[in-house]
Order: sequence, then structure tokens, then C-alpha cells
Amino acid sequence: MTAGALLLSACGQSGNEASKPTESATGGAASGQTITYAGEQEFNSYNSIAVNNLVNSTAMQRVLLGFWYYGEKGVVTPDKDFGTYTKTSDSPLTVDYEFNAQGVWSDGNPIDCDDALLYWAAKSGKIKGFQVDGTTGVELVKAPACKAGDKKFTFEYSEPFADWESNGPGAADVLPAHVAYKAAGMSEADFIAAVQAADAAKLEAVIKFYNEGWVIEGGIKDMSLFPASGPYKISAMQPGQSLTLAANDKWWGAKPATPTIVMRVVSQEEQAQALQNREVNLIEPQPNPDLLAQLEGMQGITVKTGDAYTYEHLDFNFDSSDFKDKTLREAFAKCVPRQLIVDNLIKPLAPQAQVLQVRNTLPFEADYATVSQGSGSETYAQPDIEGAKALLEKAGKVGMEVKIGHNLPNPRRTQEVQLIADSCNKAGFKITDAGDEKFFEAGGPLATNTYDVALFAWTGSAEVSGWSSTYTTVKECSEAGKENNNGCYSNKEVDDLIKKLNAEVDKTKHPAMIAAIEKVLWQDLATIPLFAHPNMLAWDEKLQNIVPNPAQSSVTWNMDKWALAQ
Repeated sequence: MTAGALLLSACGQSGNEASKPTESATGGAASGQTITYAGEQEFNSYNSIAVNNLVNSTAMQRVLLGFWYYGEKGVVTPDKDFGTYTKTSDSPLTVDYEFNAQGVWSDGNPIDCDDALLYWAAKSGKIKGFQVDGTTGVELVKAPACKAGDKKFTFEYSEPFADWESNGPGAADVLPAHVAYKAAGMSEADFIAAVQAADAAKLEAVIKFYNEGWVIEGGIKDMSLFPASGPYKISAMQPGQSLTLAANDKWWGAKPATPTIVMRVVSQEEQAQALQNREVNLIEPQPNPDLLAQLEGMQGITVKTGDAYTYEHLDFNFDSSDFKDKTLREAFAKCVPRQLIVDNLIKPLAPQAQVLQVRNTLPFEADYATVSQGSGSETYAQPDIEGAKALLEKAGKVGMEVKIGHNLPNPRRTQEVQLIADSCNKAGFKITDAGDEKFFEAGGPLATNTYDVALFAWTGSAEVSGWSSTYTTVKECSEAGKENNNGCYSNKEVDDLIKKLNAEVDKTKHPAMIAAIEKVLWQDLATIPLFAHPNMLAWDEKLQNIVPNPAQSSVTWNMDKWALAQ
């Protein structure tokens, strides 16, 4: 769970792939030996660094451990069962890591040097070809000089880095190097030598496997490629239906409270009924007023709402749409009814909700007022239809079609697009709802920039480095090269400001630095923030140890502690 990247959130799954509430993969969710969690998106990659979807990291974070995780209240928390790490120097910044001496993969291979090197090889950006969610922080680190079998390795930085505590491999980040290099026909010694020499040519087959070999299409065909390092391991998968996790018998820590966790694919519209029928025990849906009312009316169900590091936004396509022209971005921003969207769709759930003024600090955070004051958001507080119309006429673009891409099915996003259309069509735009069931998939509209404006959410944490790659100029505007900067926005001033922010270890200086970045993002109209997502969970009241988490780890961060009272 790398701190260097936000994760795509609330991704929809196509209706024909989602399981029906009456079709339980395990014959129901009532057994004390099994707990069933429902989500709308299907697990599709063991490697959540290469395939950046929230469902992948939340499914794998207690299967693939790391040196830290987002614990209670979203706080970066060392995972001492997995290993330890200590900062040993400030100049140069140096962090020593040590895997647990007992640590082994579920196939019996030790967790050691080669696994650390695979993480560094992919995330440092120093070896071309790896598809990752961002290289922030790790790009400053020298290749660890460990040897085969070593349990210890060191990250030595070329300059200070504020979020060093979460820059090493965290939950879901440490992948089994032995699987990758064996699939590529390499020996451990050759793999280690090639990584330490940053030899992309020798690693070509490893890179290909890293990017593609852990992607799951049509189910898992070879379970040996997916070993575990945590309390759970993958035991089964039914395509379009469920992923089953079972207790890992090679796990050296405390045994999980419940032997089996089933992660079922259930569409948003069907989750509440599945919970009421006790076909699932726990749901974490994207909230809407009708759903909240339905859940609160159920017997024996606990419902909790709260803050989350997740926010909705509109992103422009700077790569292949007319919105390369700032005048057109300004015209569109003038007609988006941000306040109406919040009033109609969010306030019924969270009465204190407000239009989000900035992107990288949220209303529940202490520094929000400092960062948002004078950001430029106030210019677009209410629609200015006449102003938008004048800009379109000046640009000769009256009647311009705007394809708003988003995931389907997602009732709230469909409603958002309709509210935008009702407003912006009056200004002379022609808004088209370009919702797509494959919007977030590899090769889909978001990856290939076939939208004009993208509507989705980012989920993250309090770490400032988490959103760096979202606004930093891309190395290449391609699916593999753009990291989290999907629309390929670029501004050298923003690049420089982000670099300075990440290097500033005095965190009291961060709010003013973030405010400066936000002003430029508003001047450029890089994106349009809409609102912070209220978080919502609902579960069978017999479930124990369910602890909501506002960070990208979501509620599954402690699934090995979940228990179902009989």
C-alpha cells in the first residue's frame, strides 16, 4: 500500500458479472468459520502497484504484508510481525529494514533480499518498463546492496523526504520475487545482479511478468503464482462471483480469528438486500440517501458513517480532447453546479457536507481552512451560465460535445452527470453521459483517454506524497507511463512545488506549501474538485472487531481480527 499513490475508488462492476444476492459462493454467510464481505468491483490483480484499483489492495493487505499499514484512524502503523525499520541517519537520510527472521512465503520460500529488490526495481523508476502507480520517494533511493538470503536491507536517500516512514514497502507492496524471476527463467543471483545494475534488458522478462503475470482474467489458473506472506492466503476464486481467503498455515504470527473470508462481488443496488438476507455480513457501499434510509430501517444491522480520505472530482483530458484549451476548461468550470450536486446528493447523507474547495486537503483535516483560503475555488462557487456561454462563443465552440466518462453501474455518478448536463447545456455545451462498465479497466476509457472529462474519486491518506504523481508531469502519456496523472496535465511550476513539498521534513510548513500548489492548480483548471465522500459501513451486529478506517486501507485493514459471534 504505497504512500506514493492515490487509489481509484468506488469502481463499478458490470451488472452481468456481479453476483446476485441469492447466489452465495459459500452457501451463505452465517457460519462462524466464514465471514463474507461484499464489494461492487471484482478483484483483478494480485499486484496492486501495477493495477491501481482500491479493491486489489484492500483484498491483499492481509495476504501480502509489508513493513507498515494504515491502522486505526488512517495512521501509518509499523507492522512488527512482518519486520522492523529504523531511521539511522538524517544526512544522508538512511532507513534500515529487517524482515522477520521467521518470515516465509506460503510456498516455503524465505522473504528476504530479492523481494526488497523487486519492490525497489519497480518503484524507483530507475529501471524502465515497470508499470506502477508512482515513483515518488523511492526514486530518491539507491539500490539496496543486500545479498541473496539477507533479511536486512537499507534505503539511502539522495535528499530529504518527508514521508520516509511510509515510503518503504507497506501492506500489499511486497511481492514474491522468486515467482517473477523463475517465470522469466532467471536465477536468484542473476536477478539480484541485474536489479543492482539497473539492467532493464536483462530484466525484460521479469518486467513483463510483473506487469502482466499477476493480472487475473477469468479466474486463477495457477495458484502457485500467488503465494501469501500474511495471516491469509488466496484459496479460491470464482470469476465474477467471489474471492476466498483462507488461513495461511505458514503464517508465523497470531492466527486469524476467522479461518475464511469471502469477498463477494455484489452490485451497489443489491448489497443492502444481501446484507438483510445475511448472505453477506459486511458491506462498504458508496452511500446515497435512499440506501442509508434502507439500512437504518433494518433489524440487527449496525450502520456507521464518517469521514474518509476520498474525494470526487472532474478531470480534464489534456491529451486528446479540446480541453487542452484553457478557455474551454474555464467555460466548463463556470457551468458545473458544484453546490447543487452537494445539496442534492451529499447533504442528505452528511448534513455538514460542503463543496470541496481544494484537492489535497479535506474539510475534516485541521489545515483545510489555511489551504483553501483564497485558492481560486471561489471563482467557481456558483454557475455562471452567461459567462460560460460568452467564452464558448469567443472560442467558436458553441455546441461542443463533452463526453463525461465514469464507471457503471453507479447511480450517484449518473445523477451527477445529469445535473451537470442540465446546467452546462444551457451554456452551449452538449453533455454526453459516457459511463462505461470498463471505465477503470486496463485498456478502458480512463487508461486510453477516450473521454473529455473523467468523473471519479481518489482515495488516499494524510501523507502528502500520496498525491504527487497525480499532478506531476508524466514521463510518457500512455497507459504504462502516466502513473496517476490520467489526463496528462503538466506544469513545471507545480512539478517544482511538489518536489519541494516532499523534501520538507518540517510538516508545520506543509499547509502553506500545499496552498501554493492549489492556487496554481486552480489557475490552470487542472481538475475540478466536487466533494469529500462520506464513508458508510453496514454490518451484521453479530460481527466483532469491525473498525472503520478513513484511509485507503478501508475496513479490511484488520480483517484477521474479525469474528462472528454465535
